[in-house]
Amino acid sequence: MKKLVISFLTVIIIMSCKEEAKQIERNIVVDYPNTAKVDTVTNYFGTEVKDPFRWLEDDRSPETEAWVKAQNKATYGYLDSIPYRDQLKKRLEKLWNYEKIGSPFKEGDYTYFYKNDGLQNQYVIYRYKTGEDPKTATVFLDPNTFKEDGTISLGGVSFSKDGKTLAYSISEGGSDWRKILVMNTETKEIIEDTLVDIKFSGMSWYKNEGFYYSSYEKPKGSELSAKTDQHRVFYHKLGTPQEEDQLIFGGTPDEKHRYIYGTVTEDNRYLLISPRVSTSGNKLYIKDLTQPNSKLVEIIGHTDSDTYVIENEGSKLFIVTNLNAPNQKIVTVDASNPTPDNWVDFIPETKNVLSPSTGGGYFFAEYMVDAVSKVFQYDYNGKQVREVTLPGVGSAGGFGAKKEDKELYYSFTNYVTPRSIYKYNIEKGTSELYRKPDIDFNPEDYESNQVFYTSKDGTKVPMIITHKKGLELNGKNPTILYGYGGFNISLTPSFSIANAVWMEQGGIYAVPNLRGGGEYGKAWHDAGTQLKKQNVFDDFIAAAEYLIENKYTSSDYLAIRGGSNGGLLVGATMTQRPDLMKVALPAVGVLDMLRYHTFTAGAGWAYDYGTADDSKEMFEYLKGYSPVHNVKEGVQYPATMVTTGDHDDRVVPAHSFKFAAELQAKQTGNNPTIIRIETDAGHGAGTPVSKTIEQYADIYGFTLFNMGFDVLPTKIEDFKD
Repeated sequence: MKKLVISFLTVIIIMSCKEEAKQIERNIVVDYPNTAKVDTVTNYFGTEVKDPFRWLEDDRSPETEAWVKAQNKATYGYLDSIPYRDQLKKRLEKLWNYEKIGSPFKEGDYTYFYKNDGLQNQYVIYRYKTGEDPKTATVFLDPNTFKEDGTISLGGVSFSKDGKTLAYSISEGGSDWRKILVMNTETKEIIEDTLVDIKFSGMSWYKNEGFYYSSYEKPKGSELSAKTDQHRVFYHKLGTPQEEDQLIFGGTPDEKHRYIYGTVTEDNRYLLISPRVSTSGNKLYIKDLTQPNSKLVEIIGHTDSDTYVIENEGSKLFIVTNLNAPNQKIVTVDASNPTPDNWVDFIPETKNVLSPSTGGGYFFAEYMVDAVSKVFQYDYNGKQVREVTLPGVGSAGGFGAKKEDKELYYSFTNYVTPRSIYKYNIEKGTSELYRKPDIDFNPEDYESNQVFYTSKDGTKVPMIITHKKGLELNGKNPTILYGYGGFNISLTPSFSIANAVWMEQGGIYAVPNLRGGGEYGKAWHDAGTQLKKQNVFDDFIAAAEYLIENKYTSSDYLAIRGGSNGGLLVGATMTQRPDLMKVALPAVGVLDMLRYHTFTAGAGWAYDYGTADDSKEMFEYLKGYSPVHNVKEGVQYPATMVTTGDHDDRVVPAHSFKFAAELQAKQTGNNPTIIRIETDAGHGAGTPVSKTIEQYADIYGFTLFNMGFDVLPTKIEDFKD
């Protein structure tokens, strides 16, 4: 066993008898497991690359299982020695324990909503007869009954057109693989055999007769890590077994579509098929369901844009696209001849990114203006009716409803405002507060400010910095810098209970809108992809330098954090600039950039990353920043806690396993490099509240402990009930 021994002074505050603080010496010993090395070598364009921990990719082997247990033993041995970890957990539990209610939605004769009493592991679906008092609502579906520990979660739900039948998916242990169950909504009885082996799927009903869904052939080998790259769309007719489901699209070996979705328009007239080879760009086909033998008609036959049908009036289609419009626009065209040369602008492109929705016979055009929401209402003639007055500066969402609805419910939040729900009168354009959470957090005690800083190449990048009011800029504030920077994903302001606890401790929470995201449209996204991926890391490094230069924090009090593609961001940043931060927290990260595309649906990420098989240039570029391949002997890396789940079949845990093994083998100095492996957990969705709270207590405890805090920055008694 390789051991790390840390000696330091822990201050124990004696609250009685006016005794002065006493000090005792405390030792923490981290017994790192011996991680065996193998002689695996792969040749890329004449360059041999060693892969000594390749054996950890076998998630079913007893050796990997033993390694996971040994690592968790070492990790929890370390975490158990943090004196205030339990206090953090109790504070998280206390703040988390408030009633959370989602926006109501109508299906058939009922109005439904999601609700969590406080610390329930999974949200529960309630319902009441539409028009009656919401206080009469009763439990409709409780996922907490699926399994006692909450590790079977509810995925998507989809109601038939009359609302009398429900299809819902479940996930076991956090896996992306799903099962679909079909329920009679009146009797709450399961009325069909369970559909199995379903992944990355919606459920879209055709009338009340059946629904479309998507899946892959079950892979050979481990279903949690084996490659899946042939998506297919099926139609399941009620009353028939799954083996008789009709294959609608996909499955041809000469053309791989890694993601395909089938969607029926609200009026049941059209089926829309959207095939993708990667996470960006799709083809688009349409089928007239009123004609029994109609063929799929091509709208777009290439993947150079992201394009989808948002609405139709008879044969008139309303299409959202970024084809020749990087910030997106809406066009119209007749379904009889729907190709781009016939498109007519309906809501033209602007300088801000468009994210539209529909409801009550109107379009709602939400724009991101420097990552903050503005919403405009349009009629079906393309006339702007009004700007929707929002409650403040932040993120608004949920401007969607059925065509006949007279009202809708939208949410509003920012970094210091817990998510509240507003009821919107669609005709009058008026909002009223519907539900505000009763939470032990006062937004007036905090401030959230947007700044713009300059990245390495001169690009201006926005960042929102949130903290307690009156914070002294002395370079000693514990700070978490959180980032993502990829896949056209936008980080917009939203409230987090966990972040609130961090800020209660005097912590700063900073979020830059890095290139690779979608905050400024396709051009911003593309500027952080493939051979330009280094821009993302440079933007993140520049954000850290801004915080340090402006005395928000210093390298001794800075932690960097991100998950998935953000885990890659953290891994690349800490290996390129290990001096910049004190703590690194890569979560479920894409960390082996030479082999990511060989697992599950990883090949679909090539638009953002490219692959090591593409060309010598791409291989060398990927190897140049791949975290697993850039851990060096003799370097002192920051205190690092890698986190992953043993059922993560999106970014397989082998990425995290190999990165942790490299760090433990090569780390110089006394900073710990541990890995926390959650069991019966996946990429994050559906994680039970109890596990989430435990994880945040460990993350914050590890972070503050390694920043040198022997006691919590905020007084311990403030966390007592």
